[in-house]
Amino acid sequence: MTQKLLTSLAALFLVGCVSTPTFANAEQVDVEKATEILGKSVAYDTVAGRGQVPAYAEYLAGELKAGGFPEEDVEIVPLGETATLIATYHGRNSNAPILLNAHMDVVEANPADWERAPFTMETDGTYYYGRGVLDDKFGLTMLVTTLLRLKREGFEPENDIILILTGDEETAQKTAETIAPLYRDARYVLNADGGGGTLNEDGSFAFYSLQAGEKTYADFKITITNPGGHSSRPTAHNAIVDMAGVLERIGTYQFPVRSSELTRAFFAETAKRTEGGLGEAMARFSTNPDDAEAAAELSKHPEYVGQVRTTCVPTEITGGHAPNALPQSVVANINCRIFPGIPSLDVMAKLQELAGESAQVTFPEVFPQSETSPLHPEVMTALRKAVDAQAPGLPIIPSMSAGTTDGLFFRKEGIDTYGVTGIFMKPSDEYAHGLNERVPVASIPGALDHWYVLITELSK
Repeated sequence: MTQKLLTSLAALFLVGCVSTPTFANAEQVDVEKATEILGKSVAYDTVAGRGQVPAYAEYLAGELKAGGFPEEDVEIVPLGETATLIATYHGRNSNAPILLNAHMDVVEANPADWERAPFTMETDGTYYYGRGVLDDKFGLTMLVTTLLRLKREGFEPENDIILILTGDEETAQKTAETIAPLYRDARYVLNADGGGGTLNEDGSFAFYSLQAGEKTYADFKITITNPGGHSSRPTAHNAIVDMAGVLERIGTYQFPVRSSELTRAFFAETAKRTEGGLGEAMARFSTNPDDAEAAAELSKHPEYVGQVRTTCVPTEITGGHAPNALPQSVVANINCRIFPGIPSLDVMAKLQELAGESAQVTFPEVFPQSETSPLHPEVMTALRKAVDAQAPGLPIIPSMSAGTTDGLFFRKEGIDTYGVTGIFMKPSDEYAHGLNERVPVASIPGALDHWYVLITELSK
């Protein structure tokens, strides 16, 4: 992105705030329908390996057909025990469609650990609870409900709108990997599994985050083997002890500082609302990413270290075969989130260097890489109007996700992809992947407004 474009976009990152959320435009029939779909969605136990994604897809397909989608425009594409749901909303032109993306699967939830049944949506009047009620069945529900509203109103888009609901985003992501190459002619992807609004703890609006990039996910395996033997006869090398040294070196190593126009724009905007030395470091880094002191300050904070460098951390370790025997093998998993543009094999080479000759580093499954998406003025203008539907003048902050969504696979195919979900939440309410996952009841009308404005503005 050029400096000229950054300057022109600055007008869109309006600094302003309203005191409390006000949702005015969503029709009650749509709020009720979204609540119904969300509740039924949570009831489908779409954890990997349980075969429930196709059944959930059939339910959603039924809702779309009942809402006016012709039979031939709704397709379920099976893949192993999971599936992808694709629904086409025809426009005046079939070229350069807009893709709407969310995922149907969820992570595991042990009922014994939860205060409520994880696969039954419950409410206390303030929140809805249930596994996937936020990640990502909330965004999925808002997309489906908005398309049903558009059908009811007879809206005719300029280009096709294609809903793509994947089935294994939380695991192998094979559905996105398979489907994305079929849509290289798409104008862009609007991803309901990224971005979103943040509320202050008093409930007032803080800012809206636009996700326009993602780091590359990679799991590397480090293996150390020894002959073993009786534990009463220790040898010079012990696989567990040697692995401890390897993990210590990896744990203390910091990958080189990196930046992009997206991350610099993120820090420039975030600095305006961050006090003290941290805010000063953000401002300095945004103008001079070679500022080592600023980068060091940002790296101290878990929420920002991933924005300035590749990160690699040990996440699993297995080894040994008996309590009274020297270990013959120890294997550690190193999970890396790689800065866009850095080859995964370069990271692997650095890990091998840190591990030393006695260890073997392997890369069992290579994930794709992608560049960040440019901030197109038409996307930013439409997003500005969508955010204003809930919070007029609220700052919009572009960001790069340290995690991974299916958007990565669309970007890999050259399709500009944006995480633009419509929910606003307090950071203290974020329980995705955790116990007692929840969303505010009051978030549904505003999210429906958000998607309605965003889709109609971009489809004129």
